[in-house]
Amino acid sequence: IRVRLFVGWTGGEVRGLRFSLLRMSRGKVVLAYSGGLDTSVILKWLQEQGYDVICYIADVGQDDDFAKAEAKAKALGAAAVYVEDLKKEFVTDFIFPAVQSNALYEGRYLLGTSLARPCIARRQVQIAAKEGAEFVSHGATGKGNDQVRFELTFYALAPHIKVIAPWRDNAFLTQFQGRTDLLNYARTNGIEMPSGDKPPFSMDENLMHISYESGSLEDPKVAPEEDMYTKTEHYKNWPDVPEMVRIEFRDGMPVKVTSKETKESHDDPLELFLFLNRIAKKHGIGRIDIVENRFVGIKSRGVYETPGMTILRCAHLDIEGIAMDREVMRLRDMMTPKFSELVYNGFWFSPESDFLLAAIEKSQELIDGWVEVVCFKGSCMAVARDSPSSLYSEKIASMESTEGYDPSDADGFIRINAIRLRAHREILMSTDRRRLEDAPMKLGTYSALLEGDKKD
Repeated sequence: IRVRLFVGWTGGEVRGLRFSLLRMSRGKVVLAYSGGLDTSVILKWLQEQGYDVICYIADVGQDDDFAKAEAKAKALGAAAVYVEDLKKEFVTDFIFPAVQSNALYEGRYLLGTSLARPCIARRQVQIAAKEGAEFVSHGATGKGNDQVRFELTFYALAPHIKVIAPWRDNAFLTQFQGRTDLLNYARTNGIEMPSGDKPPFSMDENLMHISYESGSLEDPKVAPEEDMYTKTEHYKNWPDVPEMVRIEFRDGMPVKVTSKETKESHDDPLELFLFLNRIAKKHGIGRIDIVENRFVGIKSRGVYETPGMTILRCAHLDIEGIAMDREVMRLRDMMTPKFSELVYNGFWFSPESDFLLAAIEKSQELIDGWVEVVCFKGSCMAVARDSPSSLYSEKIASMESTEGYDPSDADGFIRINAIRLRAHREILMSTDRRRLEDAPMKLGTYSALLEGDKKD
């Protein structure tokens, strides 16, 4: 606290005495701000702690009123407000590399939130550097994955940055033990109150997906209401007529999409993706309801809608089928689960992710061509494809032709591959039967041998 003494003199007499108590700033902090209740309370709370708060609003395609959020932050005394349009770089720098890798966490989750977090956090540390801010802050809870994803990105890109995480701060947690405390604080501090009923679950949205968690969804035995879904139409409205889209690829990257019915076409990455979202929404494509393993060790139930990405992944898998070498595909497929896990856990900016991304990008060379996908009643399926770098030969594959492939060559191929199988059988034949009978493995070749003994 700094004290200033002001003394006014009139004719040699003290006219007045007043003190100005000026709180010394503890520094600048860039707050990831949404305009919602939590981050608005955090904004005021940080100010009370003595920080100059710079609000950062990331537009990754969520259905928010950004002008309203900006005005709200300014009204609450933010030192500055940044509203950053990250939609295009989200698609080109994060979503499309995930398409190339066929990324899928635990075999089902397309990583919509996981991919957005490093995109958002990257810009946050850039703003911190521009503003000379020593601190960054976020409103992620202490039980979820997002705190990890944000902060690993902060430290990877700005090693000396300091993080303020209110939902892990003891003083904050003591003051705000639930939503009632947040609402009471908002009333006291002139923070605009949320209007309407609070949904019985939490949501996180971007242009790639929307997630629904917590609240009424915490019971995995309870199915979600149909009216919950926002990125896919109600199932009663799904068209009775299928729709075909053609997706073109170059080096495994989507470069153009065209509706076979309407002829509407897009080659801008963002517009291409948004167009696929609209097609998938209409046909109810991209819903999943899963229980997943969070990085922090908790199982959680999540319901996700990932419309356009579901179509893209379907098409990309198919173009690889015709244009990618078998052994390259096998190696890349070994990398995909690990890469997906890294993305989910928040390690997008890490040496291991850099390595995998470089290898995946190499695997995508000459993965060119087009795939036609039919969309209908909640599902999509690739039904036609072509590639200038196709490794498929109709003449070789045809049962009607022997050009380029002599069926008699298969005789030697089979015999060579059978050498070790014959050797294994001979070993089993010479093994004491009692040992085989006592073995825990009673299937496969053991079982076949013992069954043969019974018949003999």
